[in-house]
Amino acid sequence: MTTPSSAISSLDLSKRDLTLDLARVFCVLLVVVIHLLFIGVGRDADGALVISRPLEEQPWFALATWFGQIMPLFFVVGGFASLTAWRSNVRRGGTAADYVKTRVLRLAQPSLPLFLFYVVVIGGATLLAIAPELVGTVVEGAGSPLWFIAAYCLCQSLVPVMARLHARAPRATLGVLLLGVIVVDAARYASGVPQVGYLNMFFVWLLVQQIGFWYADGWFARRAWWQLVLIAAACTAALVPLTSVGPYDVDMLTNLNPPTLPLVLLGLAQACVLRLLRPALAKLMSTHPARAVVFLVGSRLMTIYLWHLPVIIIVAGLGLLIPGASPEPASPAWWWSRILVYVLVLGLLFALSFLVARWEQPRELGPTPPNEVVALAAVLTFVPPFLVIEYFLDLWLAIAGAAAFGVAILLLGRWPSRRGTLTERARRTRVET
Repeated sequence: MTTPSSAISSLDLSKRDLTLDLARVFCVLLVVVIHLLFIGVGRDADGALVISRPLEEQPWFALATWFGQIMPLFFVVGGFASLTAWRSNVRRGGTAADYVKTRVLRLAQPSLPLFLFYVVVIGGATLLAIAPELVGTVVEGAGSPLWFIAAYCLCQSLVPVMARLHARAPRATLGVLLLGVIVVDAARYASGVPQVGYLNMFFVWLLVQQIGFWYADGWFARRAWWQLVLIAAACTAALVPLTSVGPYDVDMLTNLNPPTLPLVLLGLAQACVLRLLRPALAKLMSTHPARAVVFLVGSRLMTIYLWHLPVIIIVAGLGLLIPGASPEPASPAWWWSRILVYVLVLGLLFALSFLVARWEQPRELGPTPPNEVVALAAVLTFVPPFLVIEYFLDLWLAIAGAAAFGVAILLLGRWPSRRGTLTERARRTRVET
């Protein structure tokens, strides 16, 4: 049996920056913590079920998001990994379609079982007419993290283009993307139409990913520690006028969808902090236990991210059935109980990973399809979670999403090759003769 320790020992880690793996794991585990503290399930004086958001109700919450909104860091780390993988792909003679095919599959494959799960659950609740308003509220919340699939699919699909622009004109690329962010935000707030802001799924997240490209090229490594501190402090300080005088909300979660300029500042600040912490993180990752934990969690990151809210909701619902297991939300007992619930949720996610995490793993693939087919698969992977952002998850979106992901996987996973087919036929002929 392969253990995390033995598996990590078998990998070539000599050229891998393990601090970035640690950062990626940290980001996802922190997301689980935040969502766990967001969901409070209890009963009112009449015994009716009440769903609240205890964390968001705290007076310090908005300012805490300046440090707790770590999704920009995930895109910075993703940018580093993407540029590294793209350059490796080019060295092996791979094409843009080869790269995009692999990256899109890593998003579509683990998303398919989740959407099938929602089809069954929402469909069953609809047929049984189980508290439609309550089910709608729960499903809306459960679908909220799916924005990431759309944003990351967009960024990954454009890595070949953005990497070439970075190689030719790195500063100009940053400047154009930043200008795009500002123009879209200005148009959004001037028009009063929030949907305009969704254009910044392109500009904001590509710009933050581009910061990861600069991290991969060693720009942050070449800065003195005091320069990194100064940049991080300046980015954080800039949030004050942007949120007090400017149009942006002080709550960085509100600035997430549609994404806005403050997320770019957070991404740059977080990249600086990551570089400042690198010596300490590298020392930690030199230990075998830390590597084993990061490998264990890292091999299940998409499972943890995609499934943590359904698991949290199920645990909260079951807690209501056990006397004393569901303290009043936001009470001292409730806050302390979150520690135990967090451990329980992670344990259940680990158990669930034995069923669904195989969808995360790379599979034996056929030849890369034509560029048009790869582009279609990317669109099919992007559209369902994007529609969830705009219209919220429901039965029809769950069905459409499952169908779209299924088609994308089929298009990318087993594309027929005429040359390969002829070669196989010739081989069989020789064997038979």
